[in-house]
Amino acid sequence: MKYILILIIALMAINFISSKVFKRFDLTTDQRYTLSESATEIIEDLESPMVLDVFLEGEDFPSEFRRLKNETKQLLEEFSAVNNNIIFNFINPLEDESTRERNIQQLTQRGLTPMQLSVQENGKSSQAVIFPWALASYNERTVIIPLVKNKIGTSQQELVSNSVQHLEYAFADGFSKLTKPKRRKIAILKGNKQLEDKYIANFVKKLGAYYYIAPFTLDSVASNPQKTLKAINRFDLIISAKPTEAFSEEEKLVLDQYTMHGGKSLWLIDAVAMEKDSLYNATGTSYAVNRDLNLTDFFFKYGIRINPYLVSTLYSAPITLAMGEGSQSQFQHLKWPYSPLAGSSSKHPITNNLNLVKFDFANQIDLLKNEIHKTILLETAPLTKLEGTPREVSLELVTKEQNPQSFNTDNQTLAVLLEGQFNSVYTNRIKPFNIQDSKNKSVTTKMIVIADGDVIKNDVIRNVPQELGFDRWTGKTYGNKEFLLNAVNYLLDDNGLINIRSKEIDVAFLNQQKIASEKTKWQLINILLPLVLLGVLGFAFNYLRKKKYAS
Repeated sequence: MKYILILIIALMAINFISSKVFKRFDLTTDQRYTLSESATEIIEDLESPMVLDVFLEGEDFPSEFRRLKNETKQLLEEFSAVNNNIIFNFINPLEDESTRERNIQQLTQRGLTPMQLSVQENGKSSQAVIFPWALASYNERTVIIPLVKNKIGTSQQELVSNSVQHLEYAFADGFSKLTKPKRRKIAILKGNKQLEDKYIANFVKKLGAYYYIAPFTLDSVASNPQKTLKAINRFDLIISAKPTEAFSEEEKLVLDQYTMHGGKSLWLIDAVAMEKDSLYNATGTSYAVNRDLNLTDFFFKYGIRINPYLVSTLYSAPITLAMGEGSQSQFQHLKWPYSPLAGSSSKHPITNNLNLVKFDFANQIDLLKNEIHKTILLETAPLTKLEGTPREVSLELVTKEQNPQSFNTDNQTLAVLLEGQFNSVYTNRIKPFNIQDSKNKSVTTKMIVIADGDVIKNDVIRNVPQELGFDRWTGKTYGNKEFLLNAVNYLLDDNGLINIRSKEIDVAFLNQQKIASEKTKWQLINILLPLVLLGVLGFAFNYLRKKKYAS
């Protein structure tokens, strides 16, 4: 009786302690269910409910997307364990046939586009429609959270694997938009004939969900450079999107001192003047010539050189042209080596799990030796060649067979990240004007340089900006917008949110073809083998029993 009483008291004590102390253990090798510190910081102080409607629900889901649903549910359970104000529901918007079409229309109007899938299971092929999105609502605000991470040329299994890897960042990013007020300020540089607002509108609109955005003109440098420098230093980041007019020495000094004082910058530079639109004329030709922006010494001092070469590669996006005459003409997608598709093999947070980025008439970047740390963000495929300028560019190129042997240079750098303490361009040089608090070496800061201004340029149809990275002719969406957003987030990130993107998760899938081909065998094994074993054991038991009692 004494030991029973002790056992009861011990069990009651354990039960009481466990109700007060809560601990979850992640036993996976890749720690996929362990939330990063930056993700937990976003939600740990929620004081009112945050409701999530997740549309990954349905009976006809392919097995891969059932896996995505389960991973999403388990991740949200981890968020809910950190703060029970996170409430989530899984909804099937297509369940009721009477409201199916209306729900599809309403969700599409909100930007939640449906996704059509091919289902290959049990040796049969079918189609399924899903909405891989979630809506998060908090304090009368709602954000859309994408649950699928598209990548050109991937299978459905690879698509889901990429999406699972992206889930924590997707939810943490959405939660951050709802809970964290804007703090950082971005200046869009004007005054050197950068891209018009309508050509960067789609990306700037995306940035507006995270940061304060304002135009900034350098024209005032000529009359009051000190005031201009003071004004630009109020911004955390500057973006110069495809300038086409040379920078004056006064402007360069202001930009240099902005960097010396810790300012971040994103440069999208064309060292060659060449536009695809200039080819659409009677001759189908145009000339590519050097564009002098007076920035060569500027970037050279920081550790890079943008060379006035056109990058030509066999691994590129097609150009769409009308072939034929009159009513017989048809639009065709033709090989076009001047639109490189760039990617990265590194696991850097900016480019990890990133779709291919489309360039147009890109230039090549050389990395120079200095103390600045340089990370290649985007580069071409190995089958590449560099073409000097000036040179004629003709649309007739699409009708000619390209010789792979002429593409004999290795991967070419198209975008690079610079980090560290920069030396001033004007150290030991005569400055164009006197400046207060002049610095010859910067505090630790960052800069990204992209050797093509068209990376940020969205199409404009009937004066309406289109989705950045979307090719309306092929229906493909390239990774331009995500790359640029990641770049800006990395340059300005102070809570480590962008680093969640580098988290690696290994997702294992069943082989559906093998399942279909071996289904009968394993059904027979699972049904007959237990019966056979039971019969053998019964026979053996009966034989031994008779033998024992017979003797």
